Amino acid sequence: MESVHCIVSGLVQGVGFRYFAYREATALALNGYAKNLYSGEVETYAEGSREALEKYIGRLKVGPRSAIVSSVKVTWGTAPGTVHGFNIA
Repeated sequence: MESVHCIVSGLVQGVGFRYFAYREATALALNGYAKNLYSGEVETYAEGSREALEKYIGRLKVGPRSAIVSSVKVTWGTAPGTVHGFNIA
């Protein structure tokens, strides 16, 4: 199991991005969370298989229809396995 921490920049707040991240993560059986940051970015953390996480990152780079994603900063790690389900904060 691996983990990925992403900071998504662009027009990503007020456009349903966290709910998009939730739907994509649950479809890929990932655990983690998505939350808005005061900077206007969205932070997301996910745990799962490398293959599923790579698909998730690819989907974050596109985002929902109303979003404009300018960048996704990705930090890989080892999953401690302490997160269950996917939450929107």
